[in-house]
Amino acid sequence: MICIRNLNLLCSRAELANLPEGKLLINTINAFSYNNARRDVLFEEALTKSDVLIPDGISIVRVCKFLNGKSRPKERIAGWDLFVHEMQRLNEKGGKVMFLGSSEKVLKLIRQKAAIVYPNLEVVTYSPPYKPQFTVEDDLNMVKAINDANPDLLWIGMTAPKQEKWAYANWNRLNIHCHVGTVGAVFDFFAGTYKRAPMIWQRLGLEWLYRLLKEPRRMWRRYIIGNLMFCVLVFREKLGF
Repeated sequence: MICIRNLNLLCSRAELANLPEGKLLINTINAFSYNNARRDVLFEEALTKSDVLIPDGISIVRVCKFLNGKSRPKERIAGWDLFVHEMQRLNEKGGKVMFLGSSEKVLKLIRQKAAIVYPNLEVVTYSPPYKPQFTVEDDLNMVKAINDANPDLLWIGMTAPKQEKWAYANWNRLNIHCHVGTVGAVFDFFAGTYKRAPMIWQRLGLEWLYRLLKEPRRMWRRYIIGNLMFCVLVFREKLGF
């Protein structure tokens, strides 16, 4: 069972610059994903066996200290932080970036914006079928699209836990040489179809509250019920059961 105190986490944004080159699976963890991983064995395995796991949630940062965890992150490292770092790094030398996930509408906006913000990047996109579970044929088509593109950077955005489980289950089929990040909402943030919380909310660790206030009907279960569940699970871990 996943335990926060035993996780190997990246501890600061500065450490992103030290990630080795080559094929790396980079996942994120927050309260929502921790809750889900406690009851989903494949998702737990996908997270704990990441090459790199980053604390995309102020709650994870604080709980690591509370539980005297193996890792003591100094700060939250959002999926957006990873995205900006990797895109800027690749743009400096030029290369190909692939976006797997989301709708054709969002992917078109991504291509348009990337051409302006990251002019040295060739952008390849693939929109998978919108369905709860992919077929074997769907998986093979996505793997083929990735391998044919042979990108220098790959982003997978199909929401958690679907994106992490897909990347983990198909990892050995991907004949690529690059960093792979599962970044969910970052596709919409970059495309401009969804706005991130203002910086003051982010600095206070209240981005989750901003999202709840913006979309209470969609987010109340995740952030009210989910945060209460997270607290219960953390105290159970603290007490050793």
